[in-house]
Amino acid sequence: MKYDSKALESRMQKAITAYENNLADVRASQANAGVLNRVTFDYYGAPTAIKDMASISVSDARTLVITPYDKSTLKAMEKAIQISDVGINPQNDGTVLRLVFPQLTEERRKALAKQVKGMGEEAKVALRNIRRDAMDDVKKAKKDSTMTEDEVTAAEKVIQDVTDKFIKQVDVLTAAKEKELMAI
Repeated sequence: MKYDSKALESRMQKAITAYENNLADVRASQANAGVLNRVTFDYYGAPTAIKDMASISVSDARTLVITPYDKSTLKAMEKAIQISDVGINPQNDGTVLRLVFPQLTEERRKALAKQVKGMGEEAKVALRNIRRDAMDDVKKAKKDSTMTEDEVTAAEKVIQDVTDKFIKQVDVLTAAKEKELMAI
């Protein structure tokens, strides 16, 4: 029985996608609608994402403009942004909200780079947990006598190779984000 690495690669790809989404939420000094991805407000008793209830556009390199579809939600959106971890106070002109991203200080860049490194380590831990689960499955198959010793060795090598490939991908993504943060 040959080890099928498709399911393993699929799970690891999901972990990479989650990491990429987390990286998109890290704000640099450039306007990025991704910082609002997790910001929700109360809309008729239900938590609703701002991106679902407003048009979000970039007016210039450092300004996001949020135009709600329903003008009555403007105050609720403003309050949600203020209490979120976005770290920018929205400017309300009565019809739209503007988020002006300040220029990053050197200290803030270093803190963000450190945060990105930590997120990278979390992604690697997630990948290693997936690897551990796959290794446990292989060991169980050996114990149940559905795999031979040679098949187990081959499967473990495949699992490790796939894991190494995805860990390199995390390293590349982390380095690119750190470079982006330091270049601004």
